[in-house]
Amino acid sequence: MIKILSKFILNKIIGWTVIGYLPVNEKYIIAVVPHSSYFDLIIAILIRTYSGLKIKFIGKNQLFNPITSFFFKFLGGIPVDRSKNNNLVDGVVNLFNQNKIEILAIAPEGTRKSVRKWKTGFYYIALKAKLPILMVSFDYVRKEVKINDRFYTSGDITKDISELENKVSDVLIRNKN
Repeated sequence: MIKILSKFILNKIIGWTVIGYLPVNEKYIIAVVPHSSYFDLIIAILIRTYSGLKIKFIGKNQLFNPITSFFFKFLGGIPVDRSKNNNLVDGVVNLFNQNKIEILAIAPEGTRKSVRKWKTGFYYIALKAKLPILMVSFDYVRKEVKINDRFYTSGDITKDISELENKVSDVLIRNKN
């Protein structure tokens, strides 16, 4: 019932459409762009709920304060301390290898502010864990979530990031205007 309700809210009440699909019974990284609003979380929760997938996400540890920690962890949140160099990439790869994470959603921008260059942690997690990346774009102009096909890293970060950006370039350009 909750799955049907989530899809109804997403499609009929707030008027968003999902194009593409999230694979089941697979491990992968979801790279979501642009991360420009708190509303991103609402859309993601609705999609996560109706898909039935256990998608985890990384969030700055300030979100996980004594008042909100239970809520964000319930939603699949994993707190990270971005203020120190604690080898986050290897830590997340280990969580995948230990089957504590199957699907991880990350915002390559690392913030809701407009950025010129993505952070590369999501790329290195996928590379080291030998996982595909699914680029997912939130098109606020068209109210569409577009899920692209799996992308496997080659190790050539410059070429790969360029290809990943191309998958979502139309949405990034449209949302900036």
